[in-house]
Amino acid sequence: MAAPVTRAMILAAGRGERLRPLTDHVPKPLLEVAGKPLIVRHLESLLVAGIQDVIINVGYLGDAIMQALGADWQGLRIHYSDERGGRLETGGAIVRALPLLGDAPFLLVNGDICTDFPWARLRQPSSARAHLVLVPNPVQHPQGDFALSASMVALAGEERHTYAGIARLDPELFREFPEQSAPLAPWLRRWIAAGLVEGSLYQGKWTDVGTLERLRIAERDCAEVPGGL
Repeated sequence: MAAPVTRAMILAAGRGERLRPLTDHVPKPLLEVAGKPLIVRHLESLLVAGIQDVIINVGYLGDAIMQALGADWQGLRIHYSDERGGRLETGGAIVRALPLLGDAPFLLVNGDICTDFPWARLRQPSSARAHLVLVPNPVQHPQGDFALSASMVALAGEERHTYAGIARLDPELFREFPEQSAPLAPWLRRWIAAGLVEGSLYQGKWTDVGTLERLRIAERDCAEVPGGL
């Protein structure tokens, strides 16, 4: 029987244009929400869930992230995938990080969300090559991304939901792709069409901290998340 997931990747290389001027001198993952940097909230929750190694891709102001977190964070081993020479999109970022991710499934999380999602749910072994966590559509994304059909993610359906930026992925899915700047979404749609992606709907706390307005929403919501992201 496969072992529980022990590695996670945090996507943290983005510029955060819509959060300027805050991100002119502070990388988005280090922005404080309710008194704590977003990326620290991730690390706390992943540590509680039993994750042992975290891979962080760094690009814009990546030195600041590396200096803030180091190589060992309260027992979590931190590894950095360097994109400071030119940021890759999500798909390309994962391909570059494959040597650090290893051969076993890993968790993936966007560095700019605030949530109380219980990561232990995704650590358990599964026969599915990928698992996407979906959330109810936020105001800024009313059309959603995907539907759910039983426990599988579908491209179409009566009720669509938004991809939460939370997933469990098999690194083998990425080995056919060369290292390049490439978004993840087209690959996800291809795998969904092939019936490789299971999913679940999470209806707890979740905020995409992508703008100054949503940062204010996160300040309110994350303050109510004990030990959350």
